[in-house]
Amino acid sequence: MTAPSTASWRKRAACRGIDPEVFYPVDDEEAEEAKAVCEGCPVRMACLEHALAHREREGVWGGSTERERRRILRQRRKSA
Repeated sequence: MTAPSTASWRKRAACRGIDPEVFYPVDDEEAEEAKAVCEGCPVRMACLEHALAHREREGVWGGSTERERRRILRQRRKSA
């Protein structure tokens, strides 16, 4: 099974049409609004996997901040 293209999952994202600034908070404490949007998103995991694969350094992707994504990557490396 192949991963969906970026364009296909982005078209179904809950964040479509929302001001992008919401997803680029100044710090992790201000990320709650973006995370709330991600919570019920039907493509949350595809978004998160995109951010992990492309090492997105800024913003909230798939309901995770950059710090949280670094933690996920470290955990994956340890269990590999």
